Amino acid sequence: MTDRREPADAANARRRLGRRVTALALPALVVLAAEPLYLLVDTAVVGHLGPVPLAGLAAGGVLMASAAWLGNVLAYGTTGRAARRYGAGQRAQAVREGVQASWLGLGAGLAIVVLAQLLAHPLMSVLVGGPDAAAVRAAGELWFRIASLGVPGILLALAGNGWMRGVQDTRRPVRYVLGGNALSMVLCPVLVYPAGLGLAGSALANVAAQLVAAVLFVRALRAEGVSLRPQPALIRAQLAVGRDLMLRTAAIQASFLSAAAVASRLGAAPLAAHQIALQLFMFLALVLDSVAIAAQSLVGESLGGGRREEARAVAWRVAGYGGAAGAVFATALLAAHDALPRLFTSDPVVLAMTGQIWPWLAATQVAAGVVFALDGVLIGAGDVGFLRDVTLASTLGGFLPLVWLAHLAGWGLPGVWAGLLAFVLIRLVGMVLRVAGARWTERGEADMRQVAQARAGDAR
Repeated sequence: MTDRREPADAANARRRLGRRVTALALPALVVLAAEPLYLLVDTAVVGHLGPVPLAGLAAGGVLMASAAWLGNVLAYGTTGRAARRYGAGQRAQAVREGVQASWLGLGAGLAIVVLAQLLAHPLMSVLVGGPDAAAVRAAGELWFRIASLGVPGILLALAGNGWMRGVQDTRRPVRYVLGGNALSMVLCPVLVYPAGLGLAGSALANVAAQLVAAVLFVRALRAEGVSLRPQPALIRAQLAVGRDLMLRTAAIQASFLSAAAVASRLGAAPLAAHQIALQLFMFLALVLDSVAIAAQSLVGESLGGGRREEARAVAWRVAGYGGAAGAVFATALLAAHDALPRLFTSDPVVLAMTGQIWPWLAATQVAAGVVFALDGVLIGAGDVGFLRDVTLASTLGGFLPLVWLAHLAGWGLPGVWAGLLAFVLIRLVGMVLRVAGARWTERGEADMRQVAQARAGDAR
């Protein structure tokens, strides 16, 4: 009797966990997919202006992605910390994590706007080279100067997403993000073509989406009824987490910036092809990240409540989900290798270049699905120091040597994308080994003790 009941209980537990992951992942999927879907529409709209505007969007978009990744540092760090408070029965403290993250996001966003205006020209000079460099630099600089005005909105919205995911409030972020992006998806083609603004219209539509979403998230934070004042203890704790996540993010961005720099030195057509493949990669990465968002929330909640075995079960379940989703995406990309690139450009040279790197794009998906899922597990556990180390190792020991060797050896775009695949595989090995051990489950509990001590010190 006992032998029969235990497998049934285990199966029921797996089904319950699957339902919880799905309930959190599907709304997160909508939120995560909204921005890259808009960027894909943006790429398609601008792509029909010609190779130079599309290459300018690629160059400016890489710089904007670097700023947006800073927002992901806020969102991911806030989700894990808020989830652990929520799991310990401290919802108000979880929301206060969102308040402090919003202050950090606003300050960082305003600083980035100033730096973007000052450094747009020298950054484009470093990033863009090769044939058509002057025209691509001018286009990229124009787009980036305008689009950067929306960075404070990006960071405020991502901070809002972070604390709401932590308390498992997944419905409101869907409405807020879709509202802003729906407005911009309408504005983009109108501003680019009938209004005659061209590439500048694309940037203005970006700013509109970001500011609308930010206003909605700030309004939700005010409605919670917690103090909106800065709290030094929480800000210090968030900065400590942010430091490690920032180094992790810097390593990722160094990889993508280096890839764009090498692609730009091959000419406008290779850079345009790289932009198409990269936007698809980013879109699929954030779709896969919806499972990671569920992992952040569930792992954080489990560890906040002292349930280590439950956290480990979540970790392996989401890794399986991520790998399965990656396999589906790889199959779909290979099946659509001819039709899908034509949605973004009709230029025959750009299409030929895209065909060269398409198999590499597909090859990254299965490994990336597992990597992104486990990334969410370790962020939810607060094990961000390990994430920093493994990402730096994969960048310095895998991607950067390969991508610059590809440039020197004349391997072209396939060499660049081979470097990206190596970057993903090194992270995969390191993260699987980490989750197979026990140390990562101890990090969240240590974080709870540190925050309690910091708050006691502030009270004194």
